Amino acid sequence: MHPNTSITQEEIRINADCESMLTPAEAQMVETLLLTAQYGKGANILRAGEVAIRCCFIHKGCVRQYYLVDGEERTTAFFTEGETLSSMLSFVRREPSRHYLQCVEDSVILFVTWEAEKKLFAAFPRLESLSRVSTTEQFGEYQENMATFLFSTPEERYLHLVNTRPELLQRIPLYQLASYLGVKPESLSRIRRRLLLKEKVAV
Repeated sequence: MHPNTSITQEEIRINADCESMLTPAEAQMVETLLLTAQYGKGANILRAGEVAIRCCFIHKGCVRQYYLVDGEERTTAFFTEGETLSSMLSFVRREPSRHYLQCVEDSVILFVTWEAEKKLFAAFPRLESLSRVSTTEQFGEYQENMATFLFSTPEERYLHLVNTRPELLQRIPLYQLASYLGVKPESLSRIRRRLLLKEKVAV
């Protein structure tokens, strides 16, 4: 990680305002506390066993969340521009994370530290309430995504990804997409070929 100087204060202000609908006073304090960092492709923002000290917002790039299970990477989520990013339990409870956060692309991250967030909430209690609402919504989305994953076939999972986040197909390596869908890369290749054949037959 190294500091990034290409982001203007105006860009930071726009990102913060759009994300939380801040008042001018709130936005001004966020600007003073918000930091930026640039990570190269393949760099880890967080490793398993580390305590998360940042709550992040992706300004540019793509980040994946994965676990190591018996030496095998199991990808569980992808985050792209405009999304918040953190190992929430680790960040809140101050305990080691069980997963990794790794940049799939060169990425620019805006973030606040744990200490800065506490300072912000102390000054503006309303923001803590907004943060809890946002976290609840994200948890709800996670539950829905988990249900979709558990009760669908690999082909259905792939089609769901095509319909809901098609941009990932151009940005994510095949082996990471396969891990996310719960299949081997060769199985994902077969699914793609089968769907392509169906399209040709339909035409």
